[in-house]
Amino acid sequence: MTDMPFRSATALAAEIRAKRIGCRELLELYLGRVERYNPALNAIVATDLPAARQRADAADTALARGEVWGPLHGVPMTVKESFDAVGMPTTWGLTELKDNRPAHDALAVARFRAAGAVLFGKTNVPVLLADWQSYNPVYGTTNNPWDVSRTPGGSSGGSAAALAAGLTGIEAGSDIGASIRNPAHYCGVFGHKPTYGICPPRGQALPGNVAASDISVIGPLARSAEDLEVALGIMAGPDDIDAAGWRLELAAPRHERLGAFRVGVMLSDPQSEVDQAVQARLQALADGLARCGVQVSDRARPALDTAVVQRLYVQLLRAATSGRQSDAVFLKNLEAARAVGTDDESYYARMVRANVLSHRDWLAANEQRHRMRLHWAEYFRDYDLLLCPAAASAAFPHDQVGERYERTITVNNRRVPTTDQLFWAGYSGLFYLPSTVAPIGLTEARLPVGVQIIGPQYGDRTCLRFARLIDQEFGGFVAPRGYA
Repeated sequence: MTDMPFRSATALAAEIRAKRIGCRELLELYLGRVERYNPALNAIVATDLPAARQRADAADTALARGEVWGPLHGVPMTVKESFDAVGMPTTWGLTELKDNRPAHDALAVARFRAAGAVLFGKTNVPVLLADWQSYNPVYGTTNNPWDVSRTPGGSSGGSAAALAAGLTGIEAGSDIGASIRNPAHYCGVFGHKPTYGICPPRGQALPGNVAASDISVIGPLARSAEDLEVALGIMAGPDDIDAAGWRLELAAPRHERLGAFRVGVMLSDPQSEVDQAVQARLQALADGLARCGVQVSDRARPALDTAVVQRLYVQLLRAATSGRQSDAVFLKNLEAARAVGTDDESYYARMVRANVLSHRDWLAANEQRHRMRLHWAEYFRDYDLLLCPAAASAAFPHDQVGERYERTITVNNRRVPTTDQLFWAGYSGLFYLPSTVAPIGLTEARLPVGVQIIGPQYGDRTCLRFARLIDQEFGGFVAPRGYA
């Protein structure tokens, strides 16, 4: 059973249904691995083991009488710390919330339980989910299992690290700034950022908040594209209040055969130069796709000025998260916005102005976004997908000094602002588009690289099917050394 912890969730569910392994037996296998490997990773930061063991025993009993709860019957899972789950705290990395224990499950958690999953823990995040590293004063720092001196990404960093190390069966995360896509890329697992609005986020919010945020989505992470398809089927669909009037019917995959696809490939961009080690893996994928008959273009793009996209994304991103400010912080940011020059286009200046954006200015920015969405729609009339990086580099070393906007990473032997690579988050996320990240190999330094597969709005199944096809053709998840 040495490979069992690294199997996909769908494969684990099949083993359980065939009674080749019991639900409690599989849970204990994962818990043993958590005890052995988690201290060095700090990926799983909260657990409710009595409830999980009781649930696994009940799953075994149900199966013995021929009852299958759902597609993940008996599969052990964890969720990002920001999801409410009865029996475990929800802190968002804030010390003032360390004792916050919700009375109800998040809707997504409830849906995973209804699908048969055995929830046993929660995984680490940065403070307020606002970093591409996962550390906070409540739980400390999470390390990347490929190299513990490096970040696993964020904000779903604990999710991706736990999956890569074989500590859990499947995961749920959230994404407003590549918070699913970036950790999947850094840790060599699969992640899907759904079309905006199809997965209701109720219960994945700061205490008392119920309104969905602009741009932000929830979605799955896993060790296979097939798992993402199953998990999206569980998470997607209207909340109860909306189900009175609409139901979700995602379009079928555009193609079932790899060679039938038409894709654009984008290796880099002036807004966020991409490291050659990452570009090399993306180019190798493009070459392999061409050999399989895929129509590949290195010039096909939506007719957008990427500098405008980056500026607009930062503006609407920071406006979307501005509600987290206390009154005191808002007043501080108001003074900061007045102090920066109107011609200052640094990330800091754009951020502080967006933190205090007027509703009138937000409406103007939103109008610009919706006009740009039409260019994406035009692109998808000729091409099925756009393939591009998820980030500017592979996982970078831990750096917790100063503010995020003050830090840098190394790209092609130069130090560049870490916030530049938000471009690869907003290029699809700003426009509500689905994006799947699939692992496509390792750099020479043995760090994972993922490809971001961008599809048309509500074309989630096309993204996922393409990820599944390249998984089958070129190989997907590989376990990091030292976790067998």
